[in-house]
Amino acid sequence: MVNFGKLKISVSICIKKEVMAFEKQITLKHLLISNEKKIWIQFYPDKVIQALIKSLSGIKWSEKYQMVYLPNTQQNFYTVIKTFKGVAWVNMKYFAPNKPVNTYGEELKIDDLRQKYPKIPEAYFQKLELKRYALKTSKTYCICFDKFLRHFPKRDPIEIQEHDIKAFIQRLIQNGLSNSSVNQSINSIKFYYEIVLGMPNRFYDVERPIKEEKLPEILSKEEVQEMINRTYNLKHQCIISLLYSAGLRRGELLNLKISDIDSKRMTVRIEQAKGKKDRYSILSERLLLKLRLYFKEYRPKEYLFEGKEYHCYSASSVVKIVRKAARQAKINKNVKPHTLRHSFATHLLEAGTDLRYIQLLLGHNSTKTTEIYTHVATNTFKTIKNPLDC
Repeated sequence: MVNFGKLKISVSICIKKEVMAFEKQITLKHLLISNEKKIWIQFYPDKVIQALIKSLSGIKWSEKYQMVYLPNTQQNFYTVIKTFKGVAWVNMKYFAPNKPVNTYGEELKIDDLRQKYPKIPEAYFQKLELKRYALKTSKTYCICFDKFLRHFPKRDPIEIQEHDIKAFIQRLIQNGLSNSSVNQSINSIKFYYEIVLGMPNRFYDVERPIKEEKLPEILSKEEVQEMINRTYNLKHQCIISLLYSAGLRRGELLNLKISDIDSKRMTVRIEQAKGKKDRYSILSERLLLKLRLYFKEYRPKEYLFEGKEYHCYSASSVVKIVRKAARQAKINKNVKPHTLRHSFATHLLEAGTDLRYIQLLLGHNSTKTTEIYTHVATNTFKTIKNPLDC
């Protein structure tokens, strides 16, 4: 390790990034100095890397450890990544072993959560960030864990015992919280003790509510078509049609790029969806004609569906579009964007499509998740003679 105090190289260096990216490397590691978390930057002696490190704000040299380091903050982490992008390979094997999760184009705004939930320990936010939890999951965990901490305002979390947590969970149930919400609270608590504090199975015996098995709301093909027919805005028509015909989640639709529509292979590419998976779904020929008209009229630049100033389209707008279409079609059901995805899967199953193919189109890890549609598909019911009609 080079003595940082002796670096006297100018920061203004012209770099041929494409060539040098394969020759240079830095490694990020965790470091604790005076009980404060730091980012340790390890590298082999190199003039370009030394100059870039010297340009980092807040960089320090430790004589004791013979290394350079920065305070471990989100801003510093991203600054390091940005500074060395294209110049050197950033090895995060020892720092952030999991790849970043960019759920539906949303960045993990951990600083916003820090400000909103000051009672939550800093280590909790850092672990959410390092493990690259999705923004939606992180928000849910923080909401639940903050409620847990407020239930024990004068107690150190490390002193809370299993019977205390069981009593807390029981109170949530008594207050009418759904089984799903109770399970989320348990997950947020276990995340702190088992993941943040590194105490596996700390509350192994805490019982969970039995998971509710609710069947999804399904529309008929005629109802879906009526929703499309009753929608007179071309952009809104395309949104409803694509949600249904490709079986997309709302977030997946919002994250679609223009290049994800492949008219030659008649596929829709969904990148980094739920569970950090890429997949393909099918593209409707009828929808493709509408999409071409839509493109000519709206001229999107990056995302297939864009809002103001070419930003990603609003999630709430998609909900409003679907609900309005359902009202216009006089459908007396609680229709959401996900209802169209459920209907897509059910209609494929009723048409005789193999369950394994439906699983791939939906992006499910297991056919067990997809099997729920066997309970709502009605094609087999038609062969059964009702005893009242006999």
